[in-house]
Amino acid sequence: MSGAEVVHIDHRDAMAGRTTRWPQWLPADVVSSIEASGIPRPWLHQCALAELAFSGHHCAICTSTASGKTLAYLLPVMAATASVSPVQGTPALDGVPWGGAPGAPLREPLVTRRRRTALYLAPTKALAHDQWRVCREIGPDGWPVATLDGDSDQAERRFARDEAGYVLTNPDMLHRSVLPNHSRWRALLGGLSYVVVDEAHRYRGVFGAHVAQVLRRLRRLCRMYGADPVFILSSATATNAAEAGRRLVGVPAMEVVDADSSPHPARDVVLWQPADSTTVDAARLVAALADDRRQTICFVASRALAEVIAVNAQDRVTSGAVIASYRSGYLPQDRRRIEAGLQDGSIRAVVATNALELGVDVSGMDAVVIVGYPGRLSVLWQQAGRAGRAGHDALVVVLAREDPLDQYLFSHPDLIFSRSVETTVLHPDNPYVMGPHLAAAAQEGCLTPADEQIYGTALRPVADLLVSQKVLRRRGQRLFWTRPDRAVDAIDLRSMGGPGIDVIDRTTGRVIGVVDERAGDRTVHPGAVYLLQGEQWLVDEYLPEEHQALVHRDLPGYWTQPQSASTVHIVDEVERRGFGPGYVATGDVELTEQVIGYLRRDEISNEVWDSTALEMPVHTMVTQACWFVVPDPVVDRLGLSAVALAGAAHGTEHTAIGILPAFAPCDRWDIGGVSTALLADTGACTIVIHDGQAGGAGFARSGYEQAERWWHATSRRLLECPCESGCPSCVVSPKCGNANQMLDKGSARLLASAMDPLGGQ
Repeated sequence: MSGAEVVHIDHRDAMAGRTTRWPQWLPADVVSSIEASGIPRPWLHQCALAELAFSGHHCAICTSTASGKTLAYLLPVMAATASVSPVQGTPALDGVPWGGAPGAPLREPLVTRRRRTALYLAPTKALAHDQWRVCREIGPDGWPVATLDGDSDQAERRFARDEAGYVLTNPDMLHRSVLPNHSRWRALLGGLSYVVVDEAHRYRGVFGAHVAQVLRRLRRLCRMYGADPVFILSSATATNAAEAGRRLVGVPAMEVVDADSSPHPARDVVLWQPADSTTVDAARLVAALADDRRQTICFVASRALAEVIAVNAQDRVTSGAVIASYRSGYLPQDRRRIEAGLQDGSIRAVVATNALELGVDVSGMDAVVIVGYPGRLSVLWQQAGRAGRAGHDALVVVLAREDPLDQYLFSHPDLIFSRSVETTVLHPDNPYVMGPHLAAAAQEGCLTPADEQIYGTALRPVADLLVSQKVLRRRGQRLFWTRPDRAVDAIDLRSMGGPGIDVIDRTTGRVIGVVDERAGDRTVHPGAVYLLQGEQWLVDEYLPEEHQALVHRDLPGYWTQPQSASTVHIVDEVERRGFGPGYVATGDVELTEQVIGYLRRDEISNEVWDSTALEMPVHTMVTQACWFVVPDPVVDRLGLSAVALAGAAHGTEHTAIGILPAFAPCDRWDIGGVSTALLADTGACTIVIHDGQAGGAGFARSGYEQAERWWHATSRRLLECPCESGCPSCVVSPKCGNANQMLDKGSARLLASAMDPLGGQ
């Protein structure tokens, strides 16, 4: 590696693992099956989590990738659902004693025991199927394990419902199929001992709020059928795992196991500033590592980039090594082929989106290449954790992109290596999320005052709102759903934008993709170029009322960039404090946005071809925000004209949005901003950074709490970026509504410095 490209190297020495005995309550046949799979003894942290769960404590395990988190939570799950001969002391449901093997007489022949069950929830179907494979490898023969997802046929669903002890599914299936039809699933729900929530750190923001409400509905129905399951969360290392877990599940307390006792090889993490382009350097690195016989995974941000880097790297190899690409949408057999190829060595390297991170069980690689900071330290360390074979040193190379966050972190590597991972921002009581789920809960079983034990004090005001909107009907102290349709059909866990816009190939009538309804005006407006899996489609008709966009395949030689106009109005200022010579505040704002046209840009040079006006509807949204107010004396002292002040505020807004993911667990696409030289609500120059979803997701609030450090980092990026008039590493934004017009980097640098409360620190 060239020293000119290496910015920083962080070295970690190898560490030996620490083992202990199997828990005394673990049945003998379970111990035998685990040991037969090649695991002679558990790590200390595995038993620590298992003991907490077995004792009835809601708990979370937060240790590194490949540290054995799966076995940790499977120990109590197998004790409850896999063994035909539970040991003395295994708790019975409601005092009902255990029976013996299937078909054998009960120990207490006058009592019929309830089937003990456990549930596993993962954010993707692929993870659930990998969990099934692990269960087959380490569990006792005959353990009834089932996967349940949208691809399951009727026989598989029937087995999961009526016979399985351990059901592996996802929040979407739980939300749409199991909970609304709970009477058919009463045996599973009534016998539920444990609920495992895997990849729990991914349930953040609005998606996390939706899943939190699904888990509350699950707990409510379990109680209806006589069960009160223990929740076990598995997560990447997190700073606030106890609080985040408690908020996700809605329980009073969450115990955390975060002391990793598994062995780790020595590892070097290299920060790499590309000499050429990020894409070229990534392909060069992957090819060199493959030729050096190092098994390598390269993580990238997009499907298209995965394909491009894989092809370029394959062209560069000289040893005949095979390099594959991997992205979401691959069939199960393709996933298994790639996994098998990595394990037997026939595939030397794979270039992947995070679909591999969540979809293929591979660890113990020689090297990991990460193209661009992935937005959160938790994700960075999870991807880096794939490197490390037993007895072999590991290498991780992180390449910087032309992005304000990447450039700032690479200039301050201590923020990567000496800082705790981000706290998980979760706002489960967001009324825009909670309201529809309360309606679904009422349809599953009428709401009563006792439900405050599950929902807390937020239940009453949101329920009153639903009654006033005639969504629910009040009868005494009970609330009922009285409509003929299904309440869950109005809820999309992964979006707050309604049912979405179907993108339809007008030649065949085939739906080729779906766009969030809120993003439709910007993505599939008339004349837009729509990209899908490397193919280009031109939008002929946009029919938002019919939730359709009609397209045809084309190679137009340009891409389109929407132009929009935005205004902001402060609805409620919740809190403020002094900030340098001005102040910073947080609260609710009303955003008004309208797409007013689009630019056509050359797909190679990015030069603007022309501008086309559009007449699109005006959209209004209330969300959470924080705002920085620049007083007039600062503007006067800097001598900025009205035009320069607008350009300064706009440039600072862009840079701040790019930097915020260093301080809050979001990416720049989760947030937005509006800046103006004069906001009527404050009477001064104001920069507003807001959540991108109605009701808010907690990201702007998190930024407010760390506003001084966040602004200081923004100011430093503006000062340190070597460009003259602005670039993607500072003020130029890929999502700017007015195509990065009215940007003044020089004035932004002056404004940010003048407002910096930490000054020259």
